[in-house]
Amino acid sequence: MATNGGIIGKSNKTSFGKCTVTSKTSSGDITLQPGTRAIEYLTIGAGGGGGINNGGGGGGGAVTCGTGNACGTLAVTVGAGGTGAAFPAGASPFSTNGGVTSIPSLCVTSPGGGSGGQSAEPGVSASNGAPGASGGGARNCGSGGSGTFGSQGDGGNGAGAPQYGSGGGGGAGGNGANASPSNGGVGGVGIAKTITGSPVFYSGGGGGSNESAGTVAGGNGGGGAGKPCGACAGTANTGGGGGGSGSSPGSSPGGTGGSGIVVVKELNKASGVWSMQSQFSNKSQGTWPKFIASYSGIDYLVVAGGGAGSGDRSGGGGAGGYRTSGYGPSPLQGSSLTLEEGDYTITVGAGGSIGPGARGNKGFSGTDSIFSTITSTGGGGANTQGGGGSGSPGGSGAGAYGGSSAGNGNTPPTSPSQGNNGGASGSAPGYGGGGGGGAGATGASGAPGNGGNGGAGVPNTILGPDTSYAGGGGGGSFNGVPTGSGGAGGGGNAGSGPPGAASPGTANTGGGGGGGATVAAEGIGGTGGSGIVIVRGPSAITFVVTPGGSTSTHPGGDKIAKFTASGTLTIS
Repeated sequence: MATNGGIIGKSNKTSFGKCTVTSKTSSGDITLQPGTRAIEYLTIGAGGGGGINNGGGGGGGAVTCGTGNACGTLAVTVGAGGTGAAFPAGASPFSTNGGVTSIPSLCVTSPGGGSGGQSAEPGVSASNGAPGASGGGARNCGSGGSGTFGSQGDGGNGAGAPQYGSGGGGGAGGNGANASPSNGGVGGVGIAKTITGSPVFYSGGGGGSNESAGTVAGGNGGGGAGKPCGACAGTANTGGGGGGSGSSPGSSPGGTGGSGIVVVKELNKASGVWSMQSQFSNKSQGTWPKFIASYSGIDYLVVAGGGAGSGDRSGGGGAGGYRTSGYGPSPLQGSSLTLEEGDYTITVGAGGSIGPGARGNKGFSGTDSIFSTITSTGGGGANTQGGGGSGSPGGSGAGAYGGSSAGNGNTPPTSPSQGNNGGASGSAPGYGGGGGGGAGATGASGAPGNGGNGGAGVPNTILGPDTSYAGGGGGGSFNGVPTGSGGAGGGGNAGSGPPGAASPGTANTGGGGGGGATVAAEGIGGTGGSGIVIVRGPSAITFVVTPGGSTSTHPGGDKIAKFTASGTLTIS
């Protein structure tokens, strides 16, 4: 006689965890539901602390995920963020690696990220970044620490005079950027995980620092920004590395690394033969596993906000990062996505703003646009003469001013590339600003008497009509003649005189703002254009948007969702 409810065969253990997700932000116990027998887990090691005295950024913690059998109570340890180096340089405490996060019963261990290079710790080659899950960034021509956990990133190398830039901490998804003599390196990008239901980035590297060139971004995934005077901590419970701190008078300690986290999803799972009694009981309780549809061939266009141009014959702002699949120039097309039905948060990046600064207004970088696992980085903002003149890095980099360095594009790096470098500045007497980089081309270099044109954007037909996106802003010039033109795809033109004010990047193209001209007075730079997110899927799919978006159907039957502001996309 069958003992499994009338079905002949082996009755295997089942797990009815209702897909409950628990995020544990401190050490302790997770109490599982009575029916749970299998879990999915994500453990994030803590980020390393940032250095001092032009110190390097801390590395991101280890990212470990998998499945295992568990029931009852699950003990976990959540690592604490590494200590940022104290001010003044040479004082205790020194920067430390991040703490270990673990689930002992499953033999799961996620080490912490490496600490950033610091100054004068006894018995330590202080300029080098420390090895860790992701390596710490170096200071003062030192070497970045090695990433020791899987393929997680190494820390960036340090540089020398005049800014003594320090390297960015490595991230779980990429190396920290090497510093240059004019600026610190940005933190390495983290990795996105969807165990909580939507993509969340973890374990970004901390940004390096410099003498006075300005803020250096941490990597996406909680990496703290590095600053000449003080630094930002890695975001709590992301494993992000702390930012490095400079050596300016009154400087503050290096940034503390972000603490780790444990996320557990209790699974609905069974294999083999289920008893009829088990099926009836769990269907009655609403815990029987449900079929979740998935859809392939989902294409996207994700453009970040463009960077702003600066005033006083400065460089043009860099275009926002451009990432796409299925449409546009084939060398820039990534792979289409396969996504489950459900809700997806859409982030549309804002264009960079302009603010006060010595010798003209400073241009700030644009912000990121995000859909699912695709992140496009905001375009780099242009700097002023008083701020050193170097263009900021980003999706595409900003143009340079006055002999300083242009901003690097495709930062952090993606494949295919999300953008290009800004243009170099011209020499004396006019010091024409370089054009901002665009998705399709590097910004043109300035000349002694004129600004460089912004790099061209690229056309894309994902909506049907051929529309160009992500053009760089034109570089400003002395006396406003001649000025640099914005790149095709929404790049703003440089200012002409008088009054020398530049044009903004076009909204929802990710175009960089133009650089201001000097015509009797210092013209104002143009703000960056906001980004855009477009999703296109096969005819069988249904898109619902709220808010910030709209839907349409292509004549060929494909469904299209377009977001000009942040919102939510529901796929079914």
